[in-house]
Amino acid sequence: MADYSNVVSLSHPITPRIPLWPGDPPVQFTDVASLEQDGYFLRRFSMGEHSATHMNAPNSFYADGMGIDGYVPQDLVRPAVVIDVRARCTADYEISVQDIQDWERQHGIIEPGSVVLMYTGWQHLWNDPAAFFGHDARGSHFPGIGEAAIVFLLSQRQVAGVGIDTHGVDPGQSTTFATNHAVLAGNGIVLECLTNLDRLPAKGSTVVIGVLALEGGSGSPVSVMAFIP
Repeated sequence: MADYSNVVSLSHPITPRIPLWPGDPPVQFTDVASLEQDGYFLRRFSMGEHSATHMNAPNSFYADGMGIDGYVPQDLVRPAVVIDVRARCTADYEISVQDIQDWERQHGIIEPGSVVLMYTGWQHLWNDPAAFFGHDARGSHFPGIGEAAIVFLLSQRQVAGVGIDTHGVDPGQSTTFATNHAVLAGNGIVLECLTNLDRLPAKGSTVVIGVLALEGGSGSPVSVMAFIP
């Protein structure tokens, strides 16, 4: 018998109404076959590689980087910790080393190989794209992981990657995408637009990331399942 008590999906359903990064292609579904005419139902779908709950690949930031099809299955099964930063998250908040150390004082040192999931509360804005992005003349406004924090996680904790419930592991006002660059330089995991992080324990769950192995893909929509002991 599998040693878990619950399974939680961390992925949003994919619909034409999901929040989209400005300039990204829309989600489209087109009927190709119908039960009435063909005896079976079939649709074609189209969307960007970085839409909905998704994982970024190194080649999205590095010309010689690995595509999403380069990740092997064992890369995609990881212990997860959830750091709840909702109380501090304003629209432009940068998650800090202090946030991580505060969590560790309560829950213990983050183990190497973990995926660190940041619960900002933005998952609850998903059905309001304007609020989810907070877009204005200066760009998007949502919290993300600061550069010092990701350096700490990678160099001091040797994590396998990070995830977040906003549309970017980097803050919305970032122009350097330092967190993406740092994680993907080592072929790590970057998960964005997660949901249901409030249903996970702070530590102890295992995430399984189902990617579409798109040839040379810069990323992929993903089905992320969390197995809770």
